[in-house]
Amino acid sequence: MLNQTVPAFLKALHSNNNKTWFDNNRAHYETAKSDFRDFIAGIIAGIGKFDNSIAALEAKNCIFRINRDVRFSKDKRPYKNNMAGYFNKAGKKGNGAGYYLHIEPGASFIAGGIWMPEPLVLSNIRQEIDYNYKEFKKLLGNSAFKKHFSKGLESSNVLMRPPKGYDTENPAIELIKLKSFIVSKTFTDKEIISKDFEKEIFNACKAMKPLIDFLNRAID
Repeated sequence: MLNQTVPAFLKALHSNNNKTWFDNNRAHYETAKSDFRDFIAGIIAGIGKFDNSIAALEAKNCIFRINRDVRFSKDKRPYKNNMAGYFNKAGKKGNGAGYYLHIEPGASFIAGGIWMPEPLVLSNIRQEIDYNYKEFKKLLGNSAFKKHFSKGLESSNVLMRPPKGYDTENPAIELIKLKSFIVSKTFTDKEIISKDFEKEIFNACKAMKPLIDFLNRAID
């Protein structure tokens, strides 16, 4: 169960995103950070029961820093208003498809897949979809998958025209035109501190595992 210290700290940080406040409330942050790390350790253990590639991960290698990189951003707020973790076989630094958990008051979600992969990886994924379209279509239409991800793959990053080498008549063309392969499910502030939250995360991750396996097969 996610300790309430985590959303409570993040909510306070959202209204006081500056170094002076953060330094004065560092003890509060350290408590929330520790509680979040414990929660992530439990998430890894739960996912690891049905995805062996995740089982050996350590929480510290999956959690992102709260400090923002403001060097090339117009937004100079020094801290993120969220705590998040990414899980694939190499932890948060892995290049393949994986699971992502984002905790932020008013904007919490679980997601999975791969976001804006590099050209060679993207080309391999598109080829895998082209060669195995029926399999890919079937996993996207699976009842458990649709229960958690009724909108299917996100389509905010998509080509206007088919990529080179693909015909407009290709039955998989709308999927091949995607530049990211992501699904997500949102949670309310009440849901993230409920006793059922972990269960909901595991069920969602289990439902998206066939997608992640398909993408990683293409990448590997």
